Amino acid sequence: MSRRTRIALSAVSLIGAAALLVALPYVVGVDWEEIFAEIGRLSAVEVTVLTLLWLAGLGAYTYVLAASLPGLTHVHGFMLNAVGSAVSNLLPFGGAAGVAVTFAMARGWGHRNAAIAVSTLVTGVWNVLSRLLLPAVGIVALLVAGELPDKRMAGMAGFAAAALLGIVVLLALVLRSEAAARTVDRWMHALALRLPSRPRSVMLRADGAMLDVRNKTVGVLRTGWKGLTFGMAAYLLLQALLLEGCLVVVGAEVELAEVVAVFAINRMLTTAVITPSGAGISETGTAALLVHFGVPAAPAAAATILYSFYTYAIEMPTGGLAWAGWTLRRRRDRGGDGATTPHRTLVKK
Repeated sequence: MSRRTRIALSAVSLIGAAALLVALPYVVGVDWEEIFAEIGRLSAVEVTVLTLLWLAGLGAYTYVLAASLPGLTHVHGFMLNAVGSAVSNLLPFGGAAGVAVTFAMARGWGHRNAAIAVSTLVTGVWNVLSRLLLPAVGIVALLVAGELPDKRMAGMAGFAAAALLGIVVLLALVLRSEAAARTVDRWMHALALRLPSRPRSVMLRADGAMLDVRNKTVGVLRTGWKGLTFGMAAYLLLQALLLEGCLVVVGAEVELAEVVAVFAINRMLTTAVITPSGAGISETGTAALLVHFGVPAAPAAAATILYSFYTYAIEMPTGGLAWAGWTLRRRRDRGGDGATTPHRTLVKK
């Protein structure tokens, strides 16, 4: 795909996301004036509490990054997360660009490429597993509350559970068996031969890397699984509390089981690759689900927009500031001969 085509697709995707967000109120039967009226009633204390919940969630995720990349500080983890999220929120299929940014920043702090690759793989797997697990958790919460989900929601949860099981089985095979890792390497090699010249050369240079990544991943999981698991759990819990907070401050009364279900569906919809981070798609689905649970249209839309502000919009300027800080620090660390001195004290030997 040419650069011009990628730019065109990105522009179309961003326009689509913006159109969905603009149309969101009308999907649930309100207008923007009603939404702004709901949000305008927030007090300074309520905004402060929501902001602290958002920051606490970002802080919890630094434990996931620190566990996956030994020697990474929590401050640097916060910066990596902020910049990566900003890139993903701006570009469709922004994960690849986010990985490139992660490599650039982590190398600047003295981490090696192999360790960064393992960290990217491990955190990616943990994120995918958590998002696939959430719909099943939401269905269980509704069942416990005595609210039977409709067939569409049950089917969605069943699909997510099946995908989760498949990924776990494949991951377990690769990590436990060197033969399975060699098989995946052969699949990657065969796939590379079918690709255009540029991506083919990149993948062929990585030929045999699966075995090396497997060995390093096993080591990371052996020592860091607690940080990965509990850090991810704390991050998701704080994001769910943030959603609950957004509902409370606009006066939307929702049962706990329904909040869990809405949160689960919202997070799963953010994986839609049609728009950056599922923007527009996740908001429309969330507002519609809240209305389905009996929340009046205006509070439902206001809570959704407020939650999207903290989980999507505010991440972009935050990531921009983090990138600017990293860039300025790199320039300051450059010596007189133009060489850059990595912060080796941060990396465990």
